[in-house]
Amino acid sequence: MKKILLSLLLLFSATLLYAQNNDVEMADQMRSSGKIYVVIATIVIIFIGLAIYLFTIDKRLKKIEREN
Repeated sequence: MKKILLSLLLLFSATLLYAQNNDVEMADQMRSSGKIYVVIATIVIIFIGLAIYLFTIDKRLKKIEREN
């Protein structure tokens, strides 16, 4: 029974994927107006900030572990 339900679920999910529109209108509009670069720059800045933050925390933890 589980196999039949799983098969039906997968079948319906596959048909829903074909019904979706493949055009990404928001990205095209943002790319044409140049705003996509602002979004990419913001994401890059956030990832760099997180990487620096994690690196400094790791450095502090190593220092604390050496002291103990």
